[in-house]
Amino acid sequence: MKSRVFWSGLWTSALGFLALLLLGVPAVQAQVRPGDFITAENAEKVKNLVSPGVYYKVVNGMTMKIIPAGRIEWPPPYREATEKYSSQVRLSADHRSIVGYVAGQPFPLLDPNDPQVAQKLSWNMAFRPILTDDYDQRFYDCETVYTDKTHKGPPDIKEYFIVGHYAGYSLVGRNEVDPMPTDPDFKQTGRYWLMALYPVLAPAEIRGVGFIRYRYADPFRGDDSWAWIPGSRRIRRLNDATMTSSLAPGTSVHAWDPDHYSGFNAKIEEYNYKFLGEKEMLASDHAERSPEIACPTDGGASVCPEVWEMRHMYVLEAAPRLDRIHSPRDSKTVVFLDSEAWTVPYVDKYDWKGRLFNNVIYWMTYRDRPVPDAKVAIYPFKRQFEVGAVATDISSGLATPCYRPGVETPERETWYINMGAVEKEFFTTQALTKSAH
Repeated sequence: MKSRVFWSGLWTSALGFLALLLLGVPAVQAQVRPGDFITAENAEKVKNLVSPGVYYKVVNGMTMKIIPAGRIEWPPPYREATEKYSSQVRLSADHRSIVGYVAGQPFPLLDPNDPQVAQKLSWNMAFRPILTDDYDQRFYDCETVYTDKTHKGPPDIKEYFIVGHYAGYSLVGRNEVDPMPTDPDFKQTGRYWLMALYPVLAPAEIRGVGFIRYRYADPFRGDDSWAWIPGSRRIRRLNDATMTSSLAPGTSVHAWDPDHYSGFNAKIEEYNYKFLGEKEMLASDHAERSPEIACPTDGGASVCPEVWEMRHMYVLEAAPRLDRIHSPRDSKTVVFLDSEAWTVPYVDKYDWKGRLFNNVIYWMTYRDRPVPDAKVAIYPFKRQFEVGAVATDISSGLATPCYRPGVETPERETWYINMGAVEKEFFTTQALTKSAH
């Protein structure tokens, strides 16, 4: 039986339940209800409704306020592009790459019995509706702390970061900003998208650090990445394997790895995928705070209390192909994918001995502006914005929560999505070098 994802991305509860039966995945009776407040003391109530990594966070002090599930619709331009172009999209003969993609969601019709459903889910994740044309997240900050549910008072911050820009520009799949749906440059360069994170403004010892990254449509061509390293005062080309590292380029402190800046952002063709099933699980998709605050009950290792709701999720395992890339620590990443919003509420990473060692959580909101008092970034429809996120090393408890907008930064709107706010020239080594001086 075929389970249908409607053009809006909305699953009915009946189809979701039937799909669970077809897949042989036991349907979990919800152990929480709207109004419940989850703490370390009653964490067992959510053990089967979150990933093992999120459960670790709750056991160690992160709290949840349970609310009724809210609907999330795709931006109308993305929905229209899906209706127009998806019928021509298919997987390549080897099932690894994608053919005929223009814009919108590649595979809106999914059959859980399809042997290639995992690969199709991975491409839907790559071309999800949240960021399609361009984005510029300006002046956000992060704090590195140790998880400690016994800590009282302000967080004991080990390192404080401020980043000037986290930006991206897509050359294909454009829905809202000209040139649409494809930038003419794609024919010459074959680049799917450009990404940049620079300059790091604090701490002082790594001021100026930054990197840029290019993703190519050619399934056999790895990403091009470059970093500016203050110590050498020059641009250094990066190896693909460093994108999975939990060390920021040019630093020796715990931070985010680039493959998890936006959920799961590795090159699709460099991984093997396994569909683990569908499940009703908790996620934070209608966060209330902006800016977020450090969690007072886990040493500031997350943002809380914040609202969580039941969502229908796909569970997808991604393991690196050893003939393409060798991750120094990651043997697999388990991705939890919201079947309506197509965002990634959280991911768990496992080492080569099969042990959970890293978790990443994203807190999202859904509205027509990133912050209630926005003056520029205002849209004619609602869309999702990330308001907070945290990466946690499970083995040590070291966590780096990030705040969007930042706690101590001058920029309050933070997110400028599909507004033409960033040009392709921003993603060059020349611009990266200039910003560091």
